[in-house]
Amino acid sequence: MMEKIAGKIVTHEKEFLGTIEFDESTGLITQVKEGIDPSARVFSDDCVIFPGFVDIHIHAREDVSGKHTYKEDFLSASAAAINGGVIHVADMPNNPVPPIDDESYSAKQALTKKAPIHITLYAGIGPHTKPLTKKVPYKVFMGPSIGELFFHDNPSLEEVIQHYHDQDVSFHCEDPEILIANKDQPTHEQRRPNEAETVATDFALYLIEKYNLKGKLCHYSTKDGLSKIIAAKKRGVKVTCEVTPTHLMFDTDMLTETNHKWFQMNPPLRGREDREAMVKGILDGHIDYLATDHAPHSIEEKQKGTSGISQLDTYGLFVTYMILKLNIPMTMIAKICSKNPGEFVAPYLPKQFGKGVGIINEGYAANFSILNLKKPVEFKKSMIKSKSGWSPFEGFQFPGSIEAVYYLGKEIHAK
Repeated sequence: MMEKIAGKIVTHEKEFLGTIEFDESTGLITQVKEGIDPSARVFSDDCVIFPGFVDIHIHAREDVSGKHTYKEDFLSASAAAINGGVIHVADMPNNPVPPIDDESYSAKQALTKKAPIHITLYAGIGPHTKPLTKKVPYKVFMGPSIGELFFHDNPSLEEVIQHYHDQDVSFHCEDPEILIANKDQPTHEQRRPNEAETVATDFALYLIEKYNLKGKLCHYSTKDGLSKIIAAKKRGVKVTCEVTPTHLMFDTDMLTETNHKWFQMNPPLRGREDREAMVKGILDGHIDYLATDHAPHSIEEKQKGTSGISQLDTYGLFVTYMILKLNIPMTMIAKICSKNPGEFVAPYLPKQFGKGVGIINEGYAANFSILNLKKPVEFKKSMIKSKSGWSPFEGFQFPGSIEAVYYLGKEIHAK
């Protein structure tokens, strides 16, 4: 059965008034044309139709052990994603039973089948691991974070990474030796200083270049480090980088004794100059993805000082802030929230997604994130779908809202 939606459409290339036709039975787009077809579901002038948003960095917490599903599982993470206007997520491997080989990866992948949206899984790289027999994206933690899947020093990391030649590897850039040297500093931010990220960035870029990796640097946060990434890209290194909503909106100037624990994450909040550099990095086209690093923990764990922020529920709302308050062009939003992350997951998608996700064109998945830029909303605790039950954005007035979400040709709602 053919369906149509129409209105203001934004892709990574242009904005236009148009109509999208798609087949509900296949879930794929059949036609995109200029002009409003009155027989379509027409979204008002206040709304914008984006290709479905893709968040390529979340922690859904579910694995075969079931130890951390009290924080989140694939069902609740999917609900939080849909609530945030996101139709595809990629889940990180730092679980109690990490997916590090064919067997453990397949066992975790089986758990994702119950989710209402497709979930791409990263495999973990840790001491003594080797690549899987099938093509998957990989994640490496260069220093201690949440979980046990990390390296204590750079030589042992290189010893393992040399086996991953030509693979798709994402790096959590924090130098383990600098973290150890600063472990007795009084605040979380001082224990994980800027130089931990910038020094680790140098080593990650060296590994990416030497072993011809398709590299991605996660949740980027420092101005000096970003300049290293820009220089590496200019000399042809295959590297991309993410930024989180929190590193774009908040900095250390807004930390207080009351909110400090809620904003504790790895890497931590940085100074105002770094935050502004991340916004400029998007505007200048140097940052490739908006990714939340959604890291749900219980309220009790946060009060005790556990690192990680729950923010998948607010992805699309934050996009309205980027457009209306940070003045980021909508074509750039389509690039870093849809097209680029869609290209990242493309090699790992099943055939049902046709040519892929993140692009509005014939043969691509009929996935759409539709925002209303004239309908502000105050985000309340009661709106949270994540099991964590809290958000750093509670009480925040976003300048826009989420009008509708389509996944494979059907409008879906968070349950």
